[in-house]
Amino acid sequence: MSQDDLKRAVAQAAIEYVPEGCIVGVGTGSTANFFIDELGKIKHKIRGAVASSEASALRLQGHGIEVLSLNDAGYLQVYVDGADEITAHMHMVKGGGGALTREKIVAGASARFICLCDASKLVDVLGKFPLPIEVIPMAQASVSRQLAALGGQPVLREGFITDNGNLIIDVHGLKIANPVELESALDHIAGVVTNGLFARRPADVLLLGTPDGVKTMTA
Repeated sequence: MSQDDLKRAVAQAAIEYVPEGCIVGVGTGSTANFFIDELGKIKHKIRGAVASSEASALRLQGHGIEVLSLNDAGYLQVYVDGADEITAHMHMVKGGGGALTREKIVAGASARFICLCDASKLVDVLGKFPLPIEVIPMAQASVSRQLAALGGQPVLREGFITDNGNLIIDVHGLKIANPVELESALDHIAGVVTNGLFARRPADVLLLGTPDGVKTMTA
């Protein structure tokens, strides 16, 4: 099976976790795009969606799904998104697509987080995938120095601006043994908007695409 086949399989499986009549929180990225396409097939069963990026909002609207702001939607029953890395404890690294801040906001406003991944994303220790950090532009150099002091190699994501008008620093070379602690520490660096560790609010369910079918995991 190709990677796209695996992503399509987990996207189809995720539809079972969408309550009828709900407003769905939707993530960003290639796997989330497959989920949006599946959501389009049941759009008559949902009230609408909250998107974590402008790109996802456009794709949802292209399927005729109403996109609401989180302020109008309120507390969400379910949020569905992919991850760049995830552990068996449901801790994740996210933000390869640069939408980490809005993803974290929508995930935090949702009762359940359903994570969709192919088997290559399941790891024992986070950090092989560079950790994205969204920063206020004026703080880029200062934040980079502090990230280097923590043992990482910070690299500015060239030519990229987030939907919030900020920059992304990708931190290479971290071996993240305590993701909850590191997530909190990074958020306390002045100039950091948020970081790509999703550990304080982990996933509730992981739908893992494997050649033998979709495997369901919980913490």
